[in-house]
Amino acid sequence: MESLLIKNGDIVTAIDQLNADIYIENGLIQAIGKDLDFSADRQIDAQGHYVFPGAIDAHVHLELPVMDTVSADDFETGTAAGIAGGTTSIIDFVTPNRGQSLLGALHERKDAARKAVSDYAFHMAVIGFDPHTAQEMEQCVINEGIPSFKTFLAYKETIGIEDQALIEVMKTAKKLGALVTSHCENGDLIPELQKQLIDVGKTDPQYHAQSRPSFIEEEGTHKAITFARTVGVPLYIVHVTCREAVETIIKARAAGQTVFGETCPQYLLLDDSVYDKPGFQSAAYVMSPPIRPKGHQKSLWEALKAGQIQTVATDHCPFQLHGQKDMGKDDFRNIPNGAAGIENRLALMYTYGVLEQKLTLKQFVEVNSTRPAQLFGMYPQKGTICAGADADLVIWNPDTENTISAKTCHHRCDTSIFEGFQTKGAPTWVIVNGKVQWDEGNLNVERGAGRYIHRNPGSSL
Repeated sequence: MESLLIKNGDIVTAIDQLNADIYIENGLIQAIGKDLDFSADRQIDAQGHYVFPGAIDAHVHLELPVMDTVSADDFETGTAAGIAGGTTSIIDFVTPNRGQSLLGALHERKDAARKAVSDYAFHMAVIGFDPHTAQEMEQCVINEGIPSFKTFLAYKETIGIEDQALIEVMKTAKKLGALVTSHCENGDLIPELQKQLIDVGKTDPQYHAQSRPSFIEEEGTHKAITFARTVGVPLYIVHVTCREAVETIIKARAAGQTVFGETCPQYLLLDDSVYDKPGFQSAAYVMSPPIRPKGHQKSLWEALKAGQIQTVATDHCPFQLHGQKDMGKDDFRNIPNGAAGIENRLALMYTYGVLEQKLTLKQFVEVNSTRPAQLFGMYPQKGTICAGADADLVIWNPDTENTISAKTCHHRCDTSIFEGFQTKGAPTWVIVNGKVQWDEGNLNVERGAGRYIHRNPGSSL
């Protein structure tokens, strides 16, 4: 493995900023300092660039089977697209079928992930609770390095969890020092609203959003927080989209409860006018929860800046508009939910967060890299820049200007929900495990080079 010396970069972490050099060898950061004098196989002059810790996307769905199809990015193309945008590690999901063991599902998921080009980990979804579940959860934490468990309050017909099972999952997670994460939408009310719309002939994509209004998310968020409070377990709310959910989280945190929140660029930057697009085009924006009306975005930005929402992920789960999403052309309930975003997250958050003074540069690093690493047991090996840490780095040119388009993105999808967005700032080089894998616009990745991350219970719970 080649050694690498990065000179003159403006190093930015969640707590510090300094101009210094970084020496990398054997995939690790070996030294940081001014005027380092090492003989390296390659030297990069990072003058005029920021150097960030590699971003971590803690919420992606690669090769996800949904509605008799599979999300368009596999572990190779999805992680490659991430590298092109500055994401050097991902956390995907293991979601067992009804009656399938957690460890059996994990074995299948590990096989699928072997083609990843960057490091990867998993959250374990628990969709029920049988006599073997507690023991399997323990094995996930101790033997498999999976200390986070996903629960779905929605999707009762497939992977949604019932109340008593949710209580048992939370009790078991508490014993294990693990983190419970929740998709918070009421799984009983959504089918009722969907039926009301379908019964009066409202079948087009825009009605997806009307079937999942923000008060449905508010109720689910309150429920998950109430259950976690009763059990006394930390809780992480995924893809927070609306003012009501934010207020519920803030109230719980003010009362001393350990609750964390995650949001996504689409919820920060888009509003529900996307569902007014002509024909079937609005199906590209069908995701759950849906894009919210104007006004909710301000609440999310304010919570992110105040530290009440801790992380930004993407929920990257792309489907082709033509050939996959159009399965639901006659019934919005049959549109596969999800969109691409893993490549665009950092550029969007820098342009519309940092440059618009909604986030500081250190907060940008914190929400995209450091806090995910801390909460999900990867810190300080990842999520910061220090001696001994993995050499996952993003060397960022703050002056690079781009226009987002599906035609130029590396994800495998025929549409982009950020089509036409102007961005300023982009990676010039992205280093993963000590190797330059994004090199001035050239993607230099190796199928299967990614490593499985064995995580410990989060350092900030």
